[in-house]
Amino acid sequence: MSKIDTIIFDLGGVLIDWNPEYVYLKEFIGDREKMQWFFDTICTNDWNENQDAGYPLAKATEERVAMFPEYENLIRMFYGKWTEMLGNEISGTVKILKKLIDSCSYKMVALTNWSAETFPIALDKFEFLQWFEGIVVSGEEKTRKPFDDIYHLTLNRYNIKAENALFIDDNLRNIKAAYKIGINSIQFKNPEQLIEDLKKFNINLK
Repeated sequence: MSKIDTIIFDLGGVLIDWNPEYVYLKEFIGDREKMQWFFDTICTNDWNENQDAGYPLAKATEERVAMFPEYENLIRMFYGKWTEMLGNEISGTVKILKKLIDSCSYKMVALTNWSAETFPIALDKFEFLQWFEGIVVSGEEKTRKPFDDIYHLTLNRYNIKAENALFIDDNLRNIKAAYKIGINSIQFKNPEQLIEDLKKFNINLK
């Protein structure tokens, strides 16, 4: 195993709690089945990820309203109430991040699927985002995980060798894509599990 000298963190679901349920569960009066139908049919994950890859939020919203005019109010809430979907930091992971940075042993980079239009809100809210040497935001690059080009872009921009990097993401699809091009990877489930998985790469937190 090559020595790890760089750790690449995903943000949403790993360090930051973001969940559209915070808005829509109230709108659907607690009916999770109806809410899930809306996410599976109207404001889908694929649709949202298109904006993560740089598609304009306003244009995406108007196009979706044109497709489903009877759901106009609910569609407009997706980005209209986006800040209410942004929860708090995942404190256990932020503590791990702080220990890794304090060790001065690793280059620390973030790679996130995030709209360039909403990412400044997160930058203002979460001080720990300033701790990274750099953050690759998919919406700014007009591509996203799990496409190979965003991983290569990250490696090249920060002079990282794939075999010396460790990528942490909650999405198995993104983990598999990174692993395919030679980046060591951990699928994040919770901070406690992350601590144990880091040990497998000889990264022991004190």
